[in-house]
Amino acid sequence: MNESNDTPKRPMSDEHRAALAVGRARARAVRKYLEALDTNRPKPGRRRTPEAMRQRIATIDSELETARPLQGLHLTQEKLNLEAKIEAAETAVDITAFEDDFVAVAREYGESNRISYSAWRLIGVPTAILKRAGISRSA
Repeated sequence: MNESNDTPKRPMSDEHRAALAVGRARARAVRKYLEALDTNRPKPGRRRTPEAMRQRIATIDSELETARPLQGLHLTQEKLNLEAKIEAAETAVDITAFEDDFVAVAREYGESNRISYSAWRLIGVPTAILKRAGISRSA
């Protein structure tokens, strides 16, 4: 018996379990695509090329030779940040696999969660992807 109310707890049906699994899979595909889309979104401002960042790292290395301890700490952190940015810039993220999974489930996910075409567009999903998913403005 359930302690919060005195009704017996019914076991979950296989159909209910299957429906929950489908919902989780759809949500996972949508989440992964939106995260990949967000990660690859252009940031505002001037872009720094990996070569420009390498030049700055070379400058930092020479400045570290004469830097005082506190300045050296900040320069070291800047160098680490630049190295991470170079790695991220040179690591190509293939969003097409995420797109295909998204396209396969987005319409059903959007309908079951009442997500409008406008909401998809406002978070940055391209119109071509929405069209492939079968999501239209009238939906």
